[in-house]
Amino acid sequence: MSLGEVWVDIRMDVDSLPKAGGFAASRSTIPTIDGSYRALLASRLMGTPTAHAGIIGAGPWASMIRHAFYEHDIAHIGPDRLDIDTGFRLVLNDANGGKTFIATYGAEAQGGADTFDGVDLQPGDVVSISSNSLMDATAAGVDAFIRQSGSDPDARPYQIVLSPTSSLERVNDRLLEDLVLARPIWTCNRQAAVKLADRLGAPLDEVPVTVGGTFDNEMKALCDNLGTTLRAPLIIRAGARGAWVRLPGGEVTHVDGFPTKAVHKRSAGTVHTGVLCAMLATGRSLVEATQVANAAASLSIEHSENGIPVPPTRDEVLELIARNAE
Repeated sequence: MSLGEVWVDIRMDVDSLPKAGGFAASRSTIPTIDGSYRALLASRLMGTPTAHAGIIGAGPWASMIRHAFYEHDIAHIGPDRLDIDTGFRLVLNDANGGKTFIATYGAEAQGGADTFDGVDLQPGDVVSISSNSLMDATAAGVDAFIRQSGSDPDARPYQIVLSPTSSLERVNDRLLEDLVLARPIWTCNRQAAVKLADRLGAPLDEVPVTVGGTFDNEMKALCDNLGTTLRAPLIIRAGARGAWVRLPGGEVTHVDGFPTKAVHKRSAGTVHTGVLCAMLATGRSLVEATQVANAAASLSIEHSENGIPVPPTRDEVLELIARNAE
């Protein structure tokens, strides 16, 4: 069950950005659903019942999202806004690989403290909180949800998986403190992990990666230091190198990745998170769930369309894992 925001990206490929008052023609224009959508889709394709608790508006962009949810059997259980459309983002890709974003916020970002009051969690559920819902009005709803979840994860009949943003400067202190106190399962890439460690004052003495094969040791140190500060389960992803997993008070475990040629322009992190949540909902351990998520992320890069990772099916993921185990 995702508390994340879903919107539409309109990607435009241009040779270069025009100066103010200038003109540029796009080589291609591709609208795609983004935000938490790929995590939802990745979870559903693993065969797990999946629901979106965020806000959807009314209009052409919202209709595109609702149609995709219907097509893939993703339930929308969150609020509906009939007076405003869901927002969109212009993503301008220039010939040098640079990206420029222009956001128009819509219904998805106009939540409040009561946004998630109607969420009815059942034992065994997994709740996904993504970075996109931590930085605008909807953050008040996330904070209210987190506060009522308590600070003892063992007392909750459900699990919380949190994907923090690398733009942590936009998350207010109170919300970050409440998130840490709730002790969810944290999952992030190295960049976000370093920023989170810096924000929380976790030791970073051994973190900088040097040339000479010390990457594994540095990732282990980062995972151990940050995990000790969080006092919660932690996953730090490193693409084809896999992920490092730390349980509270336990050893850091490296879960191998599934190398593939990187032909995409977007991160596969949301696919990883969606599959991780799906596997946790089926009762897999954190390490086991991370292995499956690593395989799914690799396949999503291999199957990318227009530079966007495409989540694989459950059978594809299990086949890859079995093939690598031979």
